[in-house]
Amino acid sequence: MHTHILFEHPLNEKMRTWLRIEFLVQQLSNSLPVNNHTSALHFFRNVGDLLDVLERGEVRTELLKELERQHRKLQAWAEVPGVDNSRIDALRQQLKNSSGILMSTPRIGQFLREDRLIALVRQRLSIPGGCCSFDLPTLHIWLHMPQAQRDAQVQSWLQSLEPLIQALSLILDLIRNSAQFRKQTSLNGFYQDNGEDADLLRLNLALDEQLYPQISGHKSRFAIRFMPLDSEHGVVPERLDFELACC
Repeated sequence: MHTHILFEHPLNEKMRTWLRIEFLVQQLSNSLPVNNHTSALHFFRNVGDLLDVLERGEVRTELLKELERQHRKLQAWAEVPGVDNSRIDALRQQLKNSSGILMSTPRIGQFLREDRLIALVRQRLSIPGGCCSFDLPTLHIWLHMPQAQRDAQVQSWLQSLEPLIQALSLILDLIRNSAQFRKQTSLNGFYQDNGEDADLLRLNLALDEQLYPQISGHKSRFAIRFMPLDSEHGVVPERLDFELACC
């Protein structure tokens, strides 16, 4: 049984931002419970990175536009004979609910930005070793509070991101499921094709090949070059089979 690795590559700026947000949200979940300095610094570093990403662009506007676009796509699907209309209706309702919640929430990340502890830790993270107990006595005290008290505070922080997480999960799920994997073959480690307005490339590659893809391009055209993990002794086969989905 071969182990396969899934590589995902964004073909536009909004998808790049969304994948980064998804990655950071996953990292936040992985650092729970926050019960020592290691998990706390992992958690706060990811909160800081997430706020940086959210401050750079119009994330809410882009998500609302995408929810509307997906709603229109489902509307078109509903007219295809033999389609599962109950499934389409359920998804359209989810999109509508998500859009409503996202529109009515305050600025995404504002609750985290205004928190004093998050702000203090965020300031010190850029200093090497800057979160020692003598640098950040407030964090030191917080880490000695009862676990239940800390859990409740962390939960309230994460809860404030729920409208963003819900909308993003729904959108990425629909985009990822919009195209099936198809078998492709690269020649001498190179493959190119038309993107046909795709947002995301998904590529399945066998682990035992010891190769990784370097992808360049945008929504209308892309190129993939397969590189050996061992840059000195690794070999790229003349013909390489892999699976690709343009979503």
